[in-house]
Amino acid sequence: MSSDIDTAIWLQHAWRNRLQSLILLVVMAIFLALLGTLLWGADGIWFMLTVGALAVLLSPSISPRLVMHLYGARKLQPGELPELQRIMVELAERAELGHVPEIYYLPSSMLNAFAVGNRQQSAIAVTDGLLRHLTPRELRAVLAHEISHVRNNDLFVMGLADTFSRATSTLSLMGQFLLLLNLPLILLSGATISWFAIFLLVFAPTFSGLAQLALSRTREFDADLGAAWLTRDPEGLASALRKIEKIQGSWLERVFMPGRGIPEPSVLRTHPETEERVARLLSLKKQFADSARPAPAAMTSSLAGFSAPVERPPRWHIGSGLWH
Repeated sequence: MSSDIDTAIWLQHAWRNRLQSLILLVVMAIFLALLGTLLWGADGIWFMLTVGALAVLLSPSISPRLVMHLYGARKLQPGELPELQRIMVELAERAELGHVPEIYYLPSSMLNAFAVGNRQQSAIAVTDGLLRHLTPRELRAVLAHEISHVRNNDLFVMGLADTFSRATSTLSLMGQFLLLLNLPLILLSGATISWFAIFLLVFAPTFSGLAQLALSRTREFDADLGAAWLTRDPEGLASALRKIEKIQGSWLERVFMPGRGIPEPSVLRTHPETEERVARLLSLKKQFADSARPAPAAMTSSLAGFSAPVERPPRWHIGSGLWH
């Protein structure tokens, strides 16, 4: 299949995902505007616009180094895991980023990687468990997934969605409190109550939260697509996702529900179901068959002398309020 056809198909998927993201953001903004209008009339619209403007202005100001410090991650120095750093440089150049994201090592047995920051300043953390369980091919695919988040400004988009969701919850609580406070006066005066307003006050945060979760799943699909495009190896990420699901899922099931899977409705997931992600990735296999890039060299030797394996299970860190 020609490169032009590959590009057309990739752009079709990418624009579809971005359109879904835009629609979900608009839905969340509408819920916020409706609550603002219900509480303050026309001024509520201006309140929503102010919240959105503040989110745009303040979201990029959060330092990636501060976030990594809260997690207890440390930045890899030059010469540490050189193969990993070489892969990061290669992927950043292919993604046409203006800089190479800084790599942080998180001493945790969890299999996880995450990105923070934006296209101008970003960092990617990888856990000890991820480095020790994934093959170089799988690790490259996971890093490509995180770089795709940076390239697509997903961190900003999700931060904006989180601001809308939190503001909606705050307004809902405020409205419910005012309603309960004035309910005796309303009943004594014989005034009618808008059941639509009550319904909106009670359920708007739930709807906004579901829209935020749906947005998160859409951005994950888009990052999967970006990773496949950067590596030309959708099977690498599919293999990594299956391995993470197997190892991580086994640990969670032993703790919470021995011998059983953890039931979780798809609408309540921050990430799509692994099998759905794998199926989408494998459907791209033929598109990249003629342009597959070789897997990176093994990192076993350098990792062996890097640090001792982290054996402790994940735990809640009171100081930072984070789980890792």
